[in-house]
Amino acid sequence: MDQTKKNKEFVIEYFNAISGVTKTSELCEKYMTDQGLIEHILFFDGAFPKYEMFIDEITGEGARVIVRARIKGKHSGELNGIPATGKEVLFPFVIGYEIEKQKIISHWLIADQMMLMEQLGVMKQSV
Repeated sequence: MDQTKKNKEFVIEYFNAISGVTKTSELCEKYMTDQGLIEHILFFDGAFPKYEMFIDEITGEGARVIVRARIKGKHSGELNGIPATGKEVLFPFVIGYEIEKQKIISHWLIADQMMLMEQLGVMKQSV
């Protein structure tokens, strides 16, 4: 099996392992060394406990894997000063990973934060 295919399978395994469960440092460190990503996941899990992730598309080349996906969760904790609303959210994101020795060593992320804020009722929907 070529490395690109192994890396894509690793990312699918990672998504399945952290989706819908409480994220912990130990769980994250099983899949990554990227401290920024670990902090982001733990922060977001504090606001949306046990959030789920769904892969819509995955592509890769060599050590890089790109995922177009969605996050679903319930806003049960504070998010950047926004108190818990109890609202369900579902919004898209795209994330790129660099993988080395079956660990995510770096990432970048683009998320539709406007859609998130609209779903939380913080911003009015744009027309």
